[in-house]
Amino acid sequence: MRLSAILPAHRAEHRPGLPARTVGVGLVVAVAATVAFSVAAWPAAAGEAVEDTRPEKKEEPLPPFPQAENLIPFVVSATTENQFMIDGNSLTVSSDGVVRFSLVIVSSAGARNVSYEAINCLTAERRLYALGRSDNTWARARNDQWLKIRDNTLNRQYAALYTEYFCPTASVLRDADEAREALRRGGHPSLRLH
Repeated sequence: MRLSAILPAHRAEHRPGLPARTVGVGLVVAVAATVAFSVAAWPAAAGEAVEDTRPEKKEEPLPPFPQAENLIPFVVSATTENQFMIDGNSLTVSSDGVVRFSLVIVSSAGARNVSYEAINCLTAERRLYALGRSDNTWARARNDQWLKIRDNTLNRQYAALYTEYFCPTASVLRDADEAREALRRGGHPSLRLH
């Protein structure tokens, strides 16, 4: 952008008895630098492409869809008629305390809900990555934010997985085999010592 398009033209001002005054070179350079910086900082005009410089969000890779022969049932509460199962093949445990798993819930009427989720043992949070479709494929969750685990009747499965199976005494499991063993035993062995 030309400076003359932004600044009005300067004319030497002359008053009788006074010498003609002109704008100092330093002032012109300072104003030009300020204008150039401001123009560079303006957002692009409508219709112009703006490069997104935000870091790309890394998507969690999804496991194969759960198969019936790999499901390990676990107890959530004696008061629910729903069946809760974890796909043993989907279980992973990372060094930062996150356990990832496919969860299958079958209602007393036979309705089946499948999800791929995570529990962070260090922060007592859960995260939903994907939901299962009826054609045995995944649909990524629109909201995959970490949420605090609450021990309530609506989502009791997360509190049970956190306290009784995956995060005993808020510690991190060694590996997925330890998680599978805790599910098969009906709770983590360390809980029987307390």
